[in-house]
Amino acid sequence: MSSTDVTTSVFERIGGSATIDLLVDRFYDRMDRLPEAKVIRAMHADDLGLIRDVLKRYLTEWTGGPRLYTPEKGHPRLRQRHIGFAIGDAERDAWMLCMRGALEETVTDSAARQDLDAALSGLADWMRNRN
Repeated sequence: MSSTDVTTSVFERIGGSATIDLLVDRFYDRMDRLPEAKVIRAMHADDLGLIRDVLKRYLTEWTGGPRLYTPEKGHPRLRQRHIGFAIGDAERDAWMLCMRGALEETVTDSAARQDLDAALSGLADWMRNRN
């Protein structure tokens, strides 16, 4: 395989850990601030510090960066971990509203942003567990 055959990870394309950290911070800032996100904000603890860290580690690994999530948490099992929360279209849409705004603010490479948006949209859709 030549060096031109090597695929660059989304993690690298968006700017690595610094961008993931900023993305997650902007995401939760929007969740705290936007009235449309009230439904998903209510699913979280008052202090978002721990969950911010977990999402940063998850997204780092999920986008092709260092393995920061699975060594501590094991397989993500996202649907299982979220089964206690009613996640329907409204919750998915609120989550994506916050995430899309955060992506717009933090990911300058438009192609990488579109790729990440598409992947996150699919993930958010898959997380629905209620009608």
